[in-house]
Amino acid sequence: MAVLQNASKTPDGVMLNGFLLSPVVDQCEGCDRIRDFEEEKFCSSYPNPASKWAGGRCNFATHAKIEVAAQAKVNPLKASKRAAKGR
Repeated sequence: MAVLQNASKTPDGVMLNGFLLSPVVDQCEGCDRIRDFEEEKFCSSYPNPASKWAGGRCNFATHAKIEVAAQAKVNPLKASKRAAKGR
């Protein structure tokens, strides 16, 4: 894991480019965006990872797979007409 560049420890937490970073949550384990800073792990893409997971899946997560829904049903009559037109 890479280390956060230009980060500094403050009484409130870790500050990076004007953003106060919160440590990663359990759901973040395995993500490629996790960075180390003074024995703690932080997200390199979002300052508050817990809020990204609050609504379900984090859209920055590199380790979470997207579930693909079943294919939509195709009307056979429309499909045959499309095939006849050559589309």
